[in-house]
Amino acid sequence: MKKRTLGRTGLEVAEIGFGAWAISGRGYGPTKDGESTAALHLALDLGIDFIDTADSYGDGHSEELIGSVLEERGDTETVVATKFGWDFYGEGGMRGNMSRDYAFFAVEQSLKRLRRDAIDIYQIHNSNPHAIESDGVFETMEELKSRGYIRYWGISANYCGDGVEALKRVEPDTIQVPYSIFEQEPEEELFPMALERNVGIIVREPLASGLLTGKYGANSTFHKRDHRRGWSREYLERGVKKYERVKFLEVPGRTMVQSAIRFSLSHPAVSVVIPGAKTTAQVEENTAASEVSLSAQELEELRGLYKEGFGV
Repeated sequence: MKKRTLGRTGLEVAEIGFGAWAISGRGYGPTKDGESTAALHLALDLGIDFIDTADSYGDGHSEELIGSVLEERGDTETVVATKFGWDFYGEGGMRGNMSRDYAFFAVEQSLKRLRRDAIDIYQIHNSNPHAIESDGVFETMEELKSRGYIRYWGISANYCGDGVEALKRVEPDTIQVPYSIFEQEPEEELFPMALERNVGIIVREPLASGLLTGKYGANSTFHKRDHRRGWSREYLERGVKKYERVKFLEVPGRTMVQSAIRFSLSHPAVSVVIPGAKTTAQVEENTAASEVSLSAQELEELRGLYKEGFGV
């Protein structure tokens, strides 16, 4: 597995990590813990040493699975990134909460579930610039860092523009952002800023939440515990049409999934890409993307298609 440096943290991590929302049993439909832990074990066996999760993924279940697997393996070296900002502990459903008191409470709970002494990368799980500034969360993150709860901190940006606005205000160690063949906006402003300031970029959704796998059509339906259940028919139709325009990427020795992950690794600002996986087969396909490549001509064509809106 090829390695890259995660910005100013200096951490050397595998360029392909493990996105752990799916194994929570929510977000991408129900799961079986046995399959999830098998997927985690295989990922680690194949050289993945970066796992991204959040406390809200399955109300802590994703963190619990990760903590259990790492403890079983005696693994204290794998870099674990988690997030806080959505309070699921009280009654009345999940709500945004980035107060100082809640941050200290949340990090202690995550440490218990992950069975760690410190969080490697603690990320703000709400990137609205006004919301996070009003709670003084940047100062809170620095305090958590100085007191040893966390090693580094970052922002998990809902939108590319939120990441840009954050970099105008503060100096996080990392920024997590969607970036894929279908979502290339970060190249315009965010990535150049990150390179200039040596901020590590963690890329999520390299497969456009599954649209770039080719598994879904305009009439696809999703489980009630799958966030894609909210997609409209029109959104799916556009996604299918976009997919048809990039099918040329699937060639002998390189699957569409691997091509999509490779694209998300193509920009020099990117430190690690975190495709999700629920099964060992998905882990095998994802990690193999580290051994394939896209030509300069293919990359140029993909960027041209994006500028044209893929013709849809």
